[in-house]
Amino acid sequence: MLAFYILSALVILQSLLSLRGGVRWLAFFRRELDVTRPLYLPRATVFVPCRGLDQGLRLNLSALFRQHYPAYELIFVSDRTEDAGLELARQLAREFEGESVARARFVIAGRAAESGQKVHNLRAATPEADPASEVFVFVDTDARPREDWLRSLVAPLGVEGAGAATGYRWFLPLGGGLASHLRSVWNASIASALGGDARRNFCWGGSTAVGRETFERLDVRGRWRGTVSDDYALTRVLQEAGLPIRFVPACLTPSLEDCTFAELFEFTTRQLKITRVYAPHLWKLVLVSNLLFVSVFFGGLALACARAALGLSAAWPLACVAAVFLLGVWKAFFRLRAVALVLEDQHARLRKGLWAHLLLWPATAAIFLYNALAAALSRRILWRGVRYELKSPTETEIIEPDA
Repeated sequence: MLAFYILSALVILQSLLSLRGGVRWLAFFRRELDVTRPLYLPRATVFVPCRGLDQGLRLNLSALFRQHYPAYELIFVSDRTEDAGLELARQLAREFEGESVARARFVIAGRAAESGQKVHNLRAATPEADPASEVFVFVDTDARPREDWLRSLVAPLGVEGAGAATGYRWFLPLGGGLASHLRSVWNASIASALGGDARRNFCWGGSTAVGRETFERLDVRGRWRGTVSDDYALTRVLQEAGLPIRFVPACLTPSLEDCTFAELFEFTTRQLKITRVYAPHLWKLVLVSNLLFVSVFFGGLALACARAALGLSAAWPLACVAAVFLLGVWKAFFRLRAVALVLEDQHARLRKGLWAHLLLWPATAAIFLYNALAAALSRRILWRGVRYELKSPTETEIIEPDA
């Protein structure tokens, strides 16, 4: 029992620190959304890697054509001409012709041989950018950005010494299945790791902007060679150069999708396997912190049941578990308040998912633990139909290419 109470004290302390982080996250959102930034609207190139048909892809890509930005181009890139996502982008380019200021172009990268397919696509597309473009922007096809997304993402690059600006995704279930809600809650804890400390932030490849001069000076394209994670590699390059990564709350972007349990575990485990290779210190932190939490929270419930079955008092174990749970509920509440400030047109979906964020977060700790343990046993991932072996941060083996 003494060991349980000692571990409980550690988890309660961890939960208090996490709650403080949630309060600060909300304050950061309020502060950043109220800031009036100077206009910085250089010509921009937005790179859009395509592969297959994401849920809601037409609406996602349409949002890219509707940006309130004076001059930008969209470069859609895929490994093959007949890709369904690329064909949809072509259709939209024709539909928006004369209505959008965006100029759409298309690049066929071919099949990857030494990098992840997305990285290979980006390495093929970046040399095709308009010579007049001053900013490179990267976006994923599962994101549905607001009309001011591009303007907000580029703005922080207008100051001297800027590195990159990033947003992040927020999963919003469409049908409301349990697996989809669990993925949203799981991903929320990563979103709240971004904040006001530009030294600790990371780039998310689904919504990142970097100055072209910085991109070329740091040879990001060359540093991508052999990698599977464009965002981790870009983050490492910027950190090595001592350049800040600004998180832009206004660029928190909804991903409106559902998933099955198989897809949930495939996605979450892939993220931790990539993390283990590219940021092993973070993987270790996830492993240790979630092992501690699962041991105390679910172990405490088991201990309380066992003591009750033996006719002993279960009050203290239950009190420890309840304290941890309530602190986590408050953290989730503050986090949702922050997100609601940005996703103003998604309040109905946020309300439908409120119960999941308040109640399911302990289950996602168990998922994180499973993911971390799976990452310790294997470096193989499946991503967009292609299976990879992550040999090292600079070496990727394609072991099962898509037909």
